[in-house]
Parts: sequence; C-alpha cells; structure tokens
Amino acid sequence: MGAVSINMPVLQGPDSADVRGHGFRATGFRAAGFTLLELLVVMVIIGLLAGFVAPRYFSQVGKSQVKAAKAQVDALDKAIEQFRLDMNRLPTTEEGLAALNVSPANEPNWGGPYLKKDVPKDPWGHPYVYLAPGTHNNDFDLMSYGKDGQPGGTGENADIGNW
Repeated sequence: MGAVSINMPVLQGPDSADVRGHGFRATGFRAAGFTLLELLVVMVIIGLLAGFVAPRYFSQVGKSQVKAAKAQVDALDKAIEQFRLDMNRLPTTEEGLAALNVSPANEPNWGGPYLKKDVPKDPWGHPYVYLAPGTHNNDFDLMSYGKDGQPGGTGENADIGNW
C-alpha cells in the first residue's frame, strides 16, 4: 500500500485561517467570558439599584396593608349592620364578631352567617376589636390597632376604625 497524503493548511500566526470554522484563530485568541472586574461592576450597579428601589417598594407594602385593613373594617361594619337589621340589636361586646358566623343562643331571627368565612384577622395578624356601645359617637366601635397592635400611634401604627 502507498502512503496517504492529507492536504491541510499551515497555520501561521494571527492572520491564519480559522481553525475548523469556529471563529478561533490558532494563535492570539482570547477565551469568551467576563473578567472578575466586569462582574464586580455589574454587582455594584445591581446593589445601587436595589438600594434605591427597595425602600420605595417596602413603603408601598405598608400602605397596602393599611388599605386592606380599612376595606376589612368596612366589610365587617356592613355585616354588623345586617345583623342589626335581622336581630333589632347589635352583638354585645361579649358576643363579639363571632356572632356574625355563629347564632347566639335562643335567637330565632338570626339570619346568618353574615360572613362567607371566619372573622379575619387584620393584615398584621391581630384580631379586630369590637366594642358595643362605641366610644367614638357610634353605636359600636370596630377597629384595628395597626401594625404595633397597641392603641394610638401614627403612620402604619395608627388605629383604623369605623368612625
């Protein structure tokens, strides 16, 4: 058998032909990727953006919780008024908001349940406070003590009520 000859180009420096059509040259090429400095610059930019956006985002969460508490107080107020129409009286402080879902003893006029689900807690996980008679020139008071769960306060800690 004779010798087999293969014709291959001779590679000579940066001006030589591409190796196997991949776009890499045999000499003088740089591997694809990012340097450590480039990655650090991107991380710093992301950190700065997060520093500007995060406080605004979290303040909106607090405002949303206050709005949700106001909406829940309004819905519970309407359920209490429906109870009053059926029973010709308000739930006592002792019966509380549970009277909206469970019939008080010996009450044939009770038309409940007045809520589709159990009485919710406020957006911060505290129970709503119900007082009859009310102390704010109302027949009853219905309130959330806000984020701190204590009477009074300002901002997110302020009381939210039906008055």
